[in-house]
Formats: sequence, structure tokens, C-alpha cells
Amino acid sequence: MSLILCIETSTTNCSVSIGKDDQILGLKEVNSKSFSHSEQLHTFIKELFNQLKLSMLDLDAVSVSKGPGSYTGLRIGVSAAKGLAYALDLPLISVSTLECLAKQIQINEGCVVPMLDARRMEVYSEVFDFDYNSMRQIKAEVLDHNSFDSYLEQTKVNFIGTGVEKFEAICHHPNAIFHKEKLPSAREQFSIAKRKFDKKLFEDVAYFEPFYLKDFVTK
Repeated sequence: MSLILCIETSTTNCSVSIGKDDQILGLKEVNSKSFSHSEQLHTFIKELFNQLKLSMLDLDAVSVSKGPGSYTGLRIGVSAAKGLAYALDLPLISVSTLECLAKQIQINEGCVVPMLDARRMEVYSEVFDFDYNSMRQIKAEVLDHNSFDSYLEQTKVNFIGTGVEKFEAICHHPNAIFHKEKLPSAREQFSIAKRKFDKKLFEDVAYFEPFYLKDFVTK
């Protein structure tokens, strides 16, 4: 038995889910360009518990998207998750934002490249095979028309995430498939969190920090 609260705030999508055993019990999320996570997150958590008639004391763990992504968004999500884990004396689970994004599509061949918009022509990306095994580590990279050619020459490549539109504008390879308007969600986070819970792969609540990939830069 495992009841897990999942929190996703790495992009403009503020997303919360609660899952038990092998199924999602409830999900609340909203995509707001104004990054209203600080106002929405705790309200969503409270509403979801009320909707499902559950108590936070029923929880077995808290999971959070660890990044990469928005610096502010990640700070809000991780701070909330750490606060709940500490207050309720629960294990903390961290989940890769890009793995969650990759799991929004199901394929039987080829690979998936989740990419999150950084600045200008830069994205945060990773490469997964059709079983969601990582084929290449996470990178912050500047896109050009030759990006991902080594994969595109071999197989179909599914690009997904907020960085897709800028790459579609410069990539015209016939093996490229673009999945637009997709954001990381707490829906996909649960299955990964459940797997890590079963293996007892927990974070140190006191010292865990988001995976920013790059240093924060003020404008």
C-alpha cells in the first residue's frame, strides 16, 4: 500500500496528483503564463485531499519534480514538498522533470526527446528510448539545424515539450515528429515516484535541492 502526493511546478503548469498503489486517484492542474504557483499550489493540495476525503496523515510519501526547469517554479515546488515531508515525517522522492515529460507519449519504436525552453535558442533536453531508458544525459544546449542528427538518421524521434516549436522551425528531417503544447504533469510523475518508493530511493529532506542544471540569471 502506498499513498503518494506528487507535486509538479517546473514550468507554467502547476500540477498536483495523489496516487495509491498503481493508479491516480485525483489530479488538479492549471497552466498559467503568470506562474501563479505560489497562490495555487497549496490550494490545489488542500482541495484534492478534500475531494478524495483523505487526510495528509494517510500519506506514505511526498514526491516532487526536481528539474530542470524554471528556477522560481522549482523553488516553490521543492519548498512545499520538503515542508510537508518534514512536518509529516514522510520520505521525500524526487523525479526527473524530463522523464515525466517523455512519458506523456507512448511509442513502440524510435526515441523520445523531451525539451524545455531555456533562453533564446537554448533548451534543456534528454534522450530516451521507447522503453523510457535514458540514452543520453540531460544537457543545456543551443539548438541548430544539425541538433539530434545522430538519432534522426537512425530512427523516428519524437520531440515533446516547451522547446519544440523553436526546434520545429529549423529542423526539417522526415524522421522528426513534434508534439506541441505539452507540459510536465503530476499525472506521469506518480508511476515514477511509485517505482522509487518501492525501491526506497529517498532524498535527504534537509539537504535536497532542485536540479537547476544552470545557475540562476537575473534579468
